[in-house]
Amino acid sequence: MTAVHLSRIDLNLLVVLETIHAEGGITRAAEKLHLTQPAISHALARLRETFDDPLFVRQGNAMVPTPLARRLIGPVGDALRTLDATFGGLERFDPATSSKRFAIGLRAVMESTVLPSLVQAALAQAPGVELSAVRVDRRRVESDLASGVLDVAIDVLLPVSESVRHARLSSDRMVVVARRGHPRIGDAIDLDTYLALDHVLVSARRRGVGIEDVALSRLGHQRRVRLRCQQYFAACRVVQCTDLVLTMPEQQARITNREFDNQILPLPLDGPSLDAFLYWHANADADPANRWLREQVLAAVAEVVPASGA
Repeated sequence: MTAVHLSRIDLNLLVVLETIHAEGGITRAAEKLHLTQPAISHALARLRETFDDPLFVRQGNAMVPTPLARRLIGPVGDALRTLDATFGGLERFDPATSSKRFAIGLRAVMESTVLPSLVQAALAQAPGVELSAVRVDRRRVESDLASGVLDVAIDVLLPVSESVRHARLSSDRMVVVARRGHPRIGDAIDLDTYLALDHVLVSARRRGVGIEDVALSRLGHQRRVRLRCQQYFAACRVVQCTDLVLTMPEQQARITNREFDNQILPLPLDGPSLDAFLYWHANADADPANRWLREQVLAAVAEVVPASGA
């Protein structure tokens, strides 16, 4: 027998080979595969030509495998079962047994609100999965979702095409954080006092304004930003030891300020809120694993922001 390359073999023929062996003849193989006897005979002829071997010889009413066929049957059967399990598994996802790695695009400032409840719930159902929270590149979020670099992403409302699905996760109001005992703030803060104070702005960008600045500009106001930094934790530490104030999402403020004794006060301004959205690509819309992940994210955020989450 000469070497046979996989490119020369129709995998359906291997199914016929295994079935003839299992059923002991062409007639029963045809019944098993719901094909005609001539179709099975034609397939066997192609197999004989491919392997340059009769593969089965008739002895009485039975088709007896040749030595080559006996050598083939074991590996062929294993390969077909592996393929069947692989293709069948594409339509199933069992959290309890999965070891899949999920990549979640997430801004660093949102990790402390989203990850604790997400990890707790997800690992309770799927102890073998791995969750990876990675930085979102807003310029590449659509291509990263399409290619599978990211399974889902969480961010503010982004300009994406119809190929990217999205759902609102939450809408968190903005609050003011100030140190307890601040000389110019009591139990509340009015707009005039807010504008007269010096501020901290938290942003991953090197320049630009916050959503509170946009709301202020619509009213003809502008605040003084004395410090721009990247993390709410660092900003809250600064607030604790200075007279600077910080504007941030309420749920983030309540979590972060457990480490501090800062006041959390209503923002004296109507309108601004931080809306978070969940993004995934249309090609993963029906994927069971991706659907399960989206369900976990939605449930985790609803637990953290129960009142304002949509």
